[in-house]
Amino acid sequence: MTVQKTTFALFFGNRGFFPAALIEGARADLPRVLRELGHGALMLDKNATRHGAVETPREGAIYAEFLRRNRGKFGGVILALPNFGDETGAVAALKDCGVPILVQAYPDELDKMGPALRRDAFCGKISIMDVFCQNNVKFTALKPHTVSPLSEEFKLNVDYFDRVCRVVRGLKNLVVGAIGARTTPFKTVRFDELALQKAGITVETLDLTQVFAGMEKIAAGGKAYRAKAAVLREYACWDKAPKAAFDKLVRLGVVLDEIRSEYQLDALAIRCWTEMQSLMGISPCVVMSELNNRGIATACEVDVGNAITMQALALASDGPAACLDWNNNYAEDEEKCILFHCGPVPADLMQGKGTISDHLIIANALGKGKGFGCNTGRIAPGDCTFGSMITEAGRLKFYLGQGRFTNDPIPPEFFGCAGVVEIAGLQDVLLHIGRNGYRHHVSVAGGHILMSVREALENYLGFQVAVPQPGL
Repeated sequence: MTVQKTTFALFFGNRGFFPAALIEGARADLPRVLRELGHGALMLDKNATRHGAVETPREGAIYAEFLRRNRGKFGGVILALPNFGDETGAVAALKDCGVPILVQAYPDELDKMGPALRRDAFCGKISIMDVFCQNNVKFTALKPHTVSPLSEEFKLNVDYFDRVCRVVRGLKNLVVGAIGARTTPFKTVRFDELALQKAGITVETLDLTQVFAGMEKIAAGGKAYRAKAAVLREYACWDKAPKAAFDKLVRLGVVLDEIRSEYQLDALAIRCWTEMQSLMGISPCVVMSELNNRGIATACEVDVGNAITMQALALASDGPAACLDWNNNYAEDEEKCILFHCGPVPADLMQGKGTISDHLIIANALGKGKGFGCNTGRIAPGDCTFGSMITEAGRLKFYLGQGRFTNDPIPPEFFGCAGVVEIAGLQDVLLHIGRNGYRHHVSVAGGHILMSVREALENYLGFQVAVPQPGL
């Protein structure tokens, strides 16, 4: 999975009675620092306004036109205050920018407080945020209140804001493919398609018969088949899998790629049993795992809510996300449990290459040998962020939390891909999930990225987000 860092449009606020040199320094500092961090930067031409900054409504209108011309080329705005800045010009410039805004204020230095060098951005930042609130302009403000772009603190702020921007941009106009009808007993994955559409998320529904018919038409010697076969053969260990299962899984992978391209799908939620096993003799897990590893969120059991949550977490993370079950207690440890699924966990979240196996649970009902495709293994230890989403009364409701996957052993006979997760206040998290009607599924990604995801979902996208706390 390749992480594409955000390109930022740079805005420089100004108050005319402050020295122009402060603006000039900021216009040199900020793009250089951002380039070093791997970000692109767009700046208004220096001659378009006084010093290439914004003070008056007229200059704000010039900047707004600059953004309009560059629409789609940037995912966020960094509003820099080299001096106090002017709130009226900032509102005129940014009220319709349509992307997250980070408000950054330069610090004053105690040996540079005379009229020629003093900034007063400490006060100006408060004024900007005040008037943004009055005009319902959404923004991000971080600690410390004033920070130099040359500091390590600013680099951390940019990292946080980049993740916010990636989630906002990725979820706006998201298209999810619901492939297959909801499995009859799985009422836990119901969702309100109209609520999602009103939130800007489109669901395209397709029948499994379309997938199965497409698989039959794939030419075994064709370019797409050969390319997919090479990818899957390298992706996992197939020593125990029949050739017939490998062939059908390759065909499934080709068809899903074709459907994604045709319908311009950003994420998928697939009906993965039991038709796949009873009619096609495979489990789609390894194909879903490989899609997830490319950053294409692919959830099990037509769980559209978790496909969306996976996409949000993957966008904010530096790697892919997985859809897992809240599955087992871990002995008597109330802060730990086992998260598991049959095999769609992306390879980048696993301890080494997975092994393709039969679906040992479905084998109890359908017989052995009809469910090869489960990518079995163990989840690698490390920090993680988790969450899930439901639709309720026309709204999108999320919960989020953080924890870590441990090195604790899981019995070797435990089927599928699993890991022991440690979460402070786990019992309260589970109570929140149950009392509020959330899924038995949970989406998980690497790293502690909760705050960036929460700000994107809550502040900019207007969704309801809960972070269950111990004792609540």
